[in-house]
Amino acid sequence: MSENSYEQELAFQTDRRRASIEFIKLISDLWYDKTIELVLFRNQLIDRNVSEILNLLDYATEFVQKPISIFDTVEIARTLKQLNLPPSKLDIGKLVYEYQLDNNDYNIYKFLSVKLKDSTEKEDIVPKDVVLYGFGRIGRLVAREMMSKTGSGQQMRLRAVVTRGTITKTILEKRASLLKSDSIHGEFSGTVRVDIANKALVINGTTVYFISASAPEKIDYIKYGISNALVIDNTGAYRDKKELSRHLIAKGVDKVLLTAPGKDIPNIVYGVNHFEIDPEKHNIFSAASCTTNAISPILKVVNDSFGIISGHLETIHAYTNDQNLVDNMHSKYRRGRAAALNMVITETGAGKAVSKAIPSLEGKLTSNAIRVPVPNGSLAILNLQLENSASEKSINSVMKKYALEGDLVEQIKYSLDNELVSSDIVGSSAPAIFDSNATIATKDGKTVVLYIWYDNEYGYSHQVIRLAKHISKVRRFTYY
Repeated sequence: MSENSYEQELAFQTDRRRASIEFIKLISDLWYDKTIELVLFRNQLIDRNVSEILNLLDYATEFVQKPISIFDTVEIARTLKQLNLPPSKLDIGKLVYEYQLDNNDYNIYKFLSVKLKDSTEKEDIVPKDVVLYGFGRIGRLVAREMMSKTGSGQQMRLRAVVTRGTITKTILEKRASLLKSDSIHGEFSGTVRVDIANKALVINGTTVYFISASAPEKIDYIKYGISNALVIDNTGAYRDKKELSRHLIAKGVDKVLLTAPGKDIPNIVYGVNHFEIDPEKHNIFSAASCTTNAISPILKVVNDSFGIISGHLETIHAYTNDQNLVDNMHSKYRRGRAAALNMVITETGAGKAVSKAIPSLEGKLTSNAIRVPVPNGSLAILNLQLENSASEKSINSVMKKYALEGDLVEQIKYSLDNELVSSDIVGSSAPAIFDSNATIATKDGKTVVLYIWYDNEYGYSHQVIRLAKHISKVRRFTYY
């Protein structure tokens, strides 16, 4: 390589990084000034740095097999600022890709005006108060995501957290510390301070009350200025309609969302069956389990495209707080053994639970689970017998199509990585990461084995938030 070529490379990289800095500013301006959130093939862009932006663009280029350059991306973002758009969530990667396919027959402004014309039909959004009942792994991740995406508060507003025990200075400090620092997901990209006088945490400058309660029906949320709230119950203490209805007795509550499989209530996997449930006709909902959210989108694609006769699910699941750190008594067999030292066979209800989202799979799937010594990041293995033959190529092709367009783009991430391992998928907002390089099909195409990774904490928390927005009727105009 000549010295001149090397200098040209340096100059090009400098230009890319400068453009990335401008793009980061455009992302912030659109979000804070217009409540327009940009994503790149469903990857979040808010609070990303220059290197992360450029890496995402490289992934996008490989994914669509067309160059998605930072310079084109900046031009699209600049033009979006000029449009009179309502609060929205827009996939700028898809917009750049489609503009290239359009052969640039007309200018960017006209292109975007045509593509986003339906945004004007979106009804006005009434913001929704939200209460987190419990503040464990899922509760804290939901809080982090909600507070980092509050913007001007036009969608969901986290107003309170309910926990057991007296709310003291020490307790609030510990809650604040757990929210700010996470051994798996890192530091919270925001500010958290303790407000002793109001028994609250001030997160990104916004007050979130901490309420002590031994029973959900005894809480008066109205005295905290909270009304018509959605309660997201992440304790797991109440699992059926009768018990969860206790939340509705409390003053200031009109909807309840359970972050676990529920009995006698709608179990919803957002993206798969949420349109089948009218939020106006129900007031208690379940977001199902993390594993059900991981496998249901994949199973829907396979069933719709090839038909499923039967199958078996084996989930290789990260250990959870339910297991023991060292050997001790446990109500379930094997889970009493040290979680960080053993692979532990246990059960999962995900195989049966899928039928609540996809009724045509009733009785067709068996399932089991193995808890393994990693704290987060799980893998579902689907061994499926098909009605219509499929090759590895045809399965992957169909899955890539659904990951690129349609109703499941938020749910399915298509991985091209030959070196993918469990730690790589931590922090993925998609509940299902399809490992295209691991797909197996028999010669006759009647049996396929699919590998689905999932962040059983972060990916699931995003599904909870997506469903919460649907229930609360605060979903913005989206373009994916």
